[in-house]
Amino acid sequence: MKKIAERYQVSPYMVFYLIHALQFGVGVLGFQRFISLDSGHDAWIAVLGSGLAVHIAVFLIYQILKDQEGNILDVQKKLFGKWIGNALNAVVIIYFTCLATNVLRTFIEVIQVWMFPDLNVWLYSFLFLVLAYYILSGGFRVVAGIAFFGVVLPSYLILTYLFTLKFANFNNLMPIFDHSLTDLLKSTKNMSLTVIGFEALFMYYPFIKNPEKSKKWAHIGIAVTTLLYLIIMLFSIIYFSEEQLQKNVWATLTIWKIVEMPFVERFEYIGIANWNLVILPNVCLTLWCASRGMKQLIKIKQKYTILIVLAVTYAGINFMNSREQINTLNSFLGEVGFYVFIAYIPMLYLCTLIYRKLKKGGKKSEKA
Repeated sequence: MKKIAERYQVSPYMVFYLIHALQFGVGVLGFQRFISLDSGHDAWIAVLGSGLAVHIAVFLIYQILKDQEGNILDVQKKLFGKWIGNALNAVVIIYFTCLATNVLRTFIEVIQVWMFPDLNVWLYSFLFLVLAYYILSGGFRVVAGIAFFGVVLPSYLILTYLFTLKFANFNNLMPIFDHSLTDLLKSTKNMSLTVIGFEALFMYYPFIKNPEKSKKWAHIGIAVTTLLYLIIMLFSIIYFSEEQLQKNVWATLTIWKIVEMPFVERFEYIGIANWNLVILPNVCLTLWCASRGMKQLIKIKQKYTILIVLAVTYAGINFMNSREQINTLNSFLGEVGFYVFIAYIPMLYLCTLIYRKLKKGGKKSEKA
């Protein structure tokens, strides 16, 4: 892969927004239920555990890519050969396309359940993806800019959790460490779908100026994401009883229903409308990763691969008409995400170390 020209690259600090924007998405609206099913009021510990796992995974990603000019597609082709490497590269493309489909379809379901039951999915998804196409056509720097606004503009919504303090019961947090390590690990695994997205770093790494300097920003992004999830989880635990939390599908939206302001009666409508700004960079970044991967795999211009992945995403969104289908995709991606940063990334790191050692040994023998 040719080195990316500097005019197409972004500054190292932008990695903070790129990481955080993808980790903080539609899962925020209802992750509390899945995490608390196994660990109850200790679910906040699982949030910390998932954050630690992501820190380790991102550290390994930087180690894998540190002497590469390309992305994960180049690494896999180099390590596993043309045929196996390209097969794995195709899986990467499908994975990011599925992520975009899942995020947008789940958000549309939120709109249908909470605002407009008769929402025309075909029309809404078409208009949303037209906007995504406009952004993607501008290149990676424009996508990164959308990630910046997607983090900054809706950030005020975190203050809405303060309204729960009026009804808080801090005894809900007690006793601490009341669940087994097995239960906490199960909850940490259930957090996988919520925190995945960081692995997009594998794709946009070549588009970062001085990528070594971006390490701290990546880890700051993960730390901020983990802190926000921790705050949301703690406020949810003190507001809901354990039984309520385990039965509430959209806990965040339920909390927004208690927000009272002189100028707005139904704040959850404001929150959902604002969440479009959070979902947009999620969809754009994942689709950019998929289209970039397809460009490398089949050797055609990215302006054409963007149209292909948009068409596939549009078809996938409108194919899923039931809650069961959406849940199936959610569960599948959660499982894949879990094994990506628990198994595949460490395995890829070990393969990279072996490759470097063999390559170094080969150079020494040539000199001798």
